[in-house]
Parts: sequence; C-alpha cells; structure tokens
Amino acid sequence: MIRIGLAGWGDHDDLYPARTPAKDKLAWYAKYFNMVEVDSSFYAVLGEEVYRRWLAETPPDFTFVIKAYQGMTGHSRGKSPFGGPGDMFQAYLNSIRPVVEAGRLKAVMFQFPPWFDCTPEHVRQLRAIRKWMGNLPVALEFRHQTWFAGDNQERTLDFMRQEGWIHIVCDEPQAGQGSVPTVLEPTDAELTIVRMHGRNAVGWSQAGASNWREIRTLYRYSREELLEWTEMLIQLLGKGTNEICMLFNNNSGGDAAVNALEMMDLLGQSPRELPPRQMDLFGGWEDE
Repeated sequence: MIRIGLAGWGDHDDLYPARTPAKDKLAWYAKYFNMVEVDSSFYAVLGEEVYRRWLAETPPDFTFVIKAYQGMTGHSRGKSPFGGPGDMFQAYLNSIRPVVEAGRLKAVMFQFPPWFDCTPEHVRQLRAIRKWMGNLPVALEFRHQTWFAGDNQERTLDFMRQEGWIHIVCDEPQAGQGSVPTVLEPTDAELTIVRMHGRNAVGWSQAGASNWREIRTLYRYSREELLEWTEMLIQLLGKGTNEICMLFNNNSGGDAAVNALEMMDLLGQSPRELPPRQMDLFGGWEDE
C-alpha cells in the first residue's frame, strides 16, 4: 500500500476554494489525502484538545505523522520550559494521546538537525529516545551524511532495525554534509516513510540567509522525476515493507499539492480534481 500526503495543510492554496478560512482547511485537505504530516508539534507541545479537534475534522481512516517537538531532537536553543528530558517526553506523550487512542497515529517523526552526526553519544541518545517513546511507532530522519557514509550505512540501517526505528527515505538536494542520500532500504516490516524535500541545492544550503525558509524547499518535481519515483516505490515494497507513506515537503513555492496529486495519478489512485481558480472582479485571476 502506498499513501500520499503533504507536510502540513495550511500552505497549499491550490487545494482550497478562494477565501477558505484557516479553521476549515484541514477538513478540505482530507477530501484529497488520507494522511498528513503535523509540523506545528515541532514548535510547541500542543494541547490534547488540539488533536481532538483535528480528529473530529477528519474521517476515521485519516492518519497523522506527527513531528517530534524540537527539544526532543536537539533543535531548541535557550532555556527549556521543562524540568528535564523525562518531563518533556511525558508532556509530549500526553499531548498526542487522543491520536494514539483513536488508532490514527501513523508515526512520530524524529528529524534530527544537520549537526547531529554519527557518534557514539548520538547513538546513545537515539537508544534513550526509543525507550522514552515506549511502543509507539517512531520514524527517523537524519540530516548529516556521516550516518550513511561508507560502512556506516549498513550499520545505521541495522541499528534502526534492531532498535525499532522506521526509516525515513529522503529525496533532497545533495549539498554536502548537511544532506543525506536517497537510501532505498526499509527497516520496518510495516511502514517506510518517504519525504520529498525538492532538489533546490542552492536554497537548501543557505541556512544563514534571511529568506532561507522561503527558498529551502522551492522546487517542483517534473513528471519524469515522479515517474522515477514510481519505480523506486515498487523497489521499496519489494524489499519487505507493507506500507509506504510518501510526504511532499516542497512547500516553499506551493508545489507540494500539485506534485502529490500528480504522483497519485501516476500510481493509478484517481486523485480528486483541484477546485477551479476564482476570478476576482477587479484584480483578474486572484492567485496571479
């Protein structure tokens, strides 16, 4: 089984009729996709009521890949609002409880920063995190090449299999140490996640630029590139994973939704058509 979805639901204007209120966008999103990546959980430990609302706004078969809070992956700077790692992990686990109890958690996604390299200390951290997360499905994405350099690649994959980490396969620019290659290897019999970040090498590596977040994932995949991925998905399924969740994160220019729907079409999944573009009475086409 292959599921297609997007990173977040607020930034994909192509999906929504003109002037759709923000509070209605998730319900609209769920008309197109049956899975989503929650990114707001990275910036704060959300309240349980937030997740309950999202559950109520989506169909019973709609699932969530929820991003780990930034303090759990070492992204946070400054004073922590929690008494220690144990308190932080427990607060996070409490917050996502409604999704877990509803049986609609696909995985908790741990995306580590570019400076999280392959060292014994970081391996120990991964083991500790896995214990804190109990028996929940957890997925792992690296941003430092050392995890997949030379002999480390097989060691990293074996470690993920032994410790119970779901592999996040990345399609991203090859831009030095702060990026990882596309490694088509599952580590979990049930699930593999593929994240499509685009291939904008210049934007990817300009972390110090003022508009870095606006250009980092500015990329639209061509039909030929997506066709290549249909073959790669088949390879992944053939290597022993029951399900693939493919998430498009090339959001900077509003390309993710169009690419995701095109991918669904290539896979024979009959995607829903986008709403017609709305004509503005005084300004011509509203989104031009």
